[in-house]
Amino acid sequence: MQRWWHRANRLIVGLGFALLIGACQVSSSHQAERAQDQTRELRVVTSGGFAAAYTLLSPEFEAQTGVRLVTAYGSSSGGAPDSIPMRLERSEPFDVIILSKPSLNNLTELGYLRPESRRDLVRSSIGMAVREGAAVPDISTPEAFQAVLLEAASIGYSASASGTYLSTDLFPRLGIWGALEPKSTRILSERVASVVARGDVEIGFQQISEILPIEGAHYVGPIPAAYQRVTTFSTGITKGARNVSDAQRLIEFLSSIEVAPRVAETGLSPVVLEQGP
Repeated sequence: MQRWWHRANRLIVGLGFALLIGACQVSSSHQAERAQDQTRELRVVTSGGFAAAYTLLSPEFEAQTGVRLVTAYGSSSGGAPDSIPMRLERSEPFDVIILSKPSLNNLTELGYLRPESRRDLVRSSIGMAVREGAAVPDISTPEAFQAVLLEAASIGYSASASGTYLSTDLFPRLGIWGALEPKSTRILSERVASVVARGDVEIGFQQISEILPIEGAHYVGPIPAAYQRVTTFSTGITKGARNVSDAQRLIEFLSSIEVAPRVAETGLSPVVLEQGP
């Protein structure tokens, strides 16, 4: 009887070890699967200038590759808490960033990006918006443009690349910043056209691609060529990227000739179209 009990006890202990090992193997397998799933995820942050094109194209990239895009948005500069430079300064984790080229170059110099990964995506021009239903002013000539600025009750401009150019370069150069500054608002963490659509400002300026998607705002047109500032929006891979191979795939996709016509529909000029056959 005692011998039988010892044999049964050894059998129970052995079975317990087998179950424990099996459970550990299943757990390890699940952990490996979760780790694999995480590597098929890309963390992206884009500024508003390329946001409409990115939103249009990202589902196609996900469908083609099986890579899930986890996306955040922020301005290229301007100091807002959700701007891309501030996010990186706080060590928010991203694999790919998309923003104005001067800001991207600055972030590269600060050590946030892999220099060899940088790629120019599009050129973007500054446009003007008024509220839907409001009178549409003529800004087709430099003289008409200046008259509209001086007559406007209020003006909104971006805290990023386009607004910085207008408020620190163009308007002072025209000699009218003294008249415009008291009625002008620098818009942080929001599309200027959204502020125009609410009626908070009469006219607003931002990248054309950031005006077009906003309901309730009417796109008047680009500012005159003599005053225009074309901004290049570029992309790159961060030095802390966890998924470099898929990050490179995304950059190749966004800059490809195949998607260029759809990018152009959002008010941008794809760089790839400048290269010719």
